[in-house]
Amino acid sequence: MDELHRQILTRNRVRLVTSLQVADLWDPLLEKGVFTGDMIEEIRSAGTRRDQARQLLIDLETRGSQAFPLFIQCLKETGQHELARHILGKNELPEIAPAPFVPNPDYIPQYPNDIPSKKENIWDIEQDYPMKFEPCGFCLIVNNMEFDEGTELSYRKGSDIDRRKLENRFRSFHFEVLVKNNLKGSEIYQELQDLAAKDHSKRDCCLVVILSHGCETRHRKFPGGVFGTDGIRIPVEKIVSYFDGTSCPTLRGKPKLFFIQACGGDQKDRGFEVDSGSPSSPSAEQSLQCDATAIRPEAGDMDETDAVASLPTFSDILVSYSTFPGFVSWRDKVMGTWYVETLDEILGSHAGTLDLQNLLLRVANKVSSKGTYKQSPGYFNFLRKRFFFRT
Repeated sequence: MDELHRQILTRNRVRLVTSLQVADLWDPLLEKGVFTGDMIEEIRSAGTRRDQARQLLIDLETRGSQAFPLFIQCLKETGQHELARHILGKNELPEIAPAPFVPNPDYIPQYPNDIPSKKENIWDIEQDYPMKFEPCGFCLIVNNMEFDEGTELSYRKGSDIDRRKLENRFRSFHFEVLVKNNLKGSEIYQELQDLAAKDHSKRDCCLVVILSHGCETRHRKFPGGVFGTDGIRIPVEKIVSYFDGTSCPTLRGKPKLFFIQACGGDQKDRGFEVDSGSPSSPSAEQSLQCDATAIRPEAGDMDETDAVASLPTFSDILVSYSTFPGFVSWRDKVMGTWYVETLDEILGSHAGTLDLQNLLLRVANKVSSKGTYKQSPGYFNFLRKRFFFRT
């Protein structure tokens, strides 16, 4: 969704939640492809009409550049003209008609039957990973919010917002998404093993998202670790190792993508002064929490040896971190984490034209300009080709 449209929805959120007649919108939203049937059922399960309206607005921001004009059109078609006029205002926007779909000859097509041959050269087989299967791959999202009392790890309020945004986003990118909430360390290991054991021969790639508290760990290649709800540390290197060429042969030569939203440590970075058009807001920062645990590896605390020994090659792997190793990762209790909020926004705006590395550079640039305390996302890249999501 365009930033202007996102801002208009934010300014009108109270009016929309109060007045929006959601029951009338389900059929036109489904007919116009704004949401799938499963997405609408999930929104309807949110609770009261206000709860449904609130969730609809959150999910709407993840549905691409045409979501806003289509939403306005649905309001008018269901007789909610006054609400549509209030949202648009007198001078904010003209009457908006959804743009017709025009296939982009420079990008991967949307449907498997339209996948071109090499001769058609819609993607560069030498430079780009092919994306020809439907679904294109499995996506596992582990969302840990509630931790055992003895761990002294706080409740990660706002993480459910992150989970929903990424779930909807990657479903819209043709992934088969599996969500697991509040897993212990052993349960995370089991889910990773089960995912690696699947047959990926009819898939183009694989994606793993971990939303949890994190810590520093000793490592050879991939730093950091995440916590299970029981306080068990899981090194990122161990997570990656389940999907190497030996452990997961049906993913050989295919991209394996990992997104880690967790602290890399407990240091806080105030940054240095630069010219910026986005000054920090003290009131907004009052709602911030960090996923830091102030836990560093003890003297005898070593990663398991097979975390490295089982990695004969790192090719076709990218690990994206929400923060630089050793530093905290900020989470807004209302809007979710800075990293996921920005990642979802950039994916929604630019995934149709930019490859993954360029998308992540935009995420890093935007996140690093936020707040008094700074956060700098980064990634470790061992991809051999460009990776484009199917939008």
